[in-house]
Amino acid sequence: MSAVRRALSAQTGRAIMPTQDPNQRIHNFAEVNLGLTAEQAQREAGRCLQCKNPLCVQGCPVNVDIPGFLHWGAQGQWEGALEVILETNLFPGICGRVCPQEHQCEGRCILGRKGEPIAIGSLERFAADSGAQDSFFLDKSTLAGETGDGEKVAVIGSGPASMAAAAELARLGYRVEMFEALHETGGVLSYGIPEFRLPKSIVAREFANLAELGVKVHTNVLFGRTLDLEDLWAQDFKAVFVGAGAGLPRFLGIEGENLNGVFSANEFLTRVNLMGAHQFPEYETPITMGKKVVVVGGGNTAMDAARTARRLGAKVTVVYRRSLEEMPARAEEVRHAQEEGIHFTIRSNPVKVLGRDGWVSGVCCQRMELGDAGPDGRRRVTAVPDSFFDLPADTFIVAIGQSPNPILRQGLPELKFTDRGVIAVDDNYATSIPGVFAAGDITTGGATVISAMGGGRGAAQSIHRYLQGK
Repeated sequence: MSAVRRALSAQTGRAIMPTQDPNQRIHNFAEVNLGLTAEQAQREAGRCLQCKNPLCVQGCPVNVDIPGFLHWGAQGQWEGALEVILETNLFPGICGRVCPQEHQCEGRCILGRKGEPIAIGSLERFAADSGAQDSFFLDKSTLAGETGDGEKVAVIGSGPASMAAAAELARLGYRVEMFEALHETGGVLSYGIPEFRLPKSIVAREFANLAELGVKVHTNVLFGRTLDLEDLWAQDFKAVFVGAGAGLPRFLGIEGENLNGVFSANEFLTRVNLMGAHQFPEYETPITMGKKVVVVGGGNTAMDAARTARRLGAKVTVVYRRSLEEMPARAEEVRHAQEEGIHFTIRSNPVKVLGRDGWVSGVCCQRMELGDAGPDGRRRVTAVPDSFFDLPADTFIVAIGQSPNPILRQGLPELKFTDRGVIAVDDNYATSIPGVFAAGDITTGGATVISAMGGGRGAAQSIHRYLQGK
């Protein structure tokens, strides 16, 4: 590290991204984080120590050359920075916004041991947005890899894993066709993550990179109903990637979950994000939501549902059975939720949905206590006897996870699933059916966008080896 860079690193703290005022943003769906200024971004990139053994890269599921792009950023050369990122990740605007960097690249940054890690996610976002503003278009030559043989490969689903797999296969020279069940592409990026966290324009902008690479997209095609595996083989596809995600919501299995006013987070967010239900009658699909909303869960989906309900005018309470510190949601999302006035009832768990005239009228909860850590490192949770209490509510949203949609089994009846209900794959992402590979939430259960992308990229490389007979 140069003396100048060492001095700069010591003298400057981590750049803090400006945000919308909480009192304003609870009345709109515009993006909360406003992005770094050019001056902030260059100064922040200049704090990178350019480690010879960059642990940040090891922490990135798609292995972005982080010191490489920060080197260009420190000089204010963001087009060069973007080119470095695009070598391994075609979707920096998305990843820079929704990746849990604190647990991945930034969590490994050496500067974080005694101070504040580099704001890698914010800088990745800045590089992507700067490239868009400067009309920097994807140059295929920067992505040139091995030359494929032009065989056809089908990709089922259009979410993060499928996007990464399609991009990797296309740049390897395959003819890729993608099949999406919904009328919009992007999977969970479109139907699950709200506009205030990931604008749809960003998803559309980066999804367009796939078209630049020649990927052909078919929407409104439900694999297992309108198309099955035999159809794909008959159409001369040589391999299939399944990245259909996990779209079947889980429920608590408690009394009262069949009342009017109970939603899965999946349905609630899809109705708002994808179908514009909150703008009825301008949009055709309405949503019935009260003024007192209880959300159960502690992940990003729970935060998304709670913050969406807040923007629709409700007072919102999140019920979570562990502590705030143990929530799986990103720390930033929890902080933003708190700033927006969302109340957290922690170490509690719903045991019954209360009703009146067929509609939700409240939620009965029980206090929980934390015990010793289990084999997974998380502390065990046990119910405190005789500690029941009621929360007033007219809407109850369940955000406790999702499973693969069972319709997929109809398209792949010979496919083996694990006891957890996800597709069983080996270390090469190969399923029990020759020529069929899978990655993402459909093999892991609900995980992060970047983990799904890492799986999709790895599966694409396995498909390449399979088709090349390696």
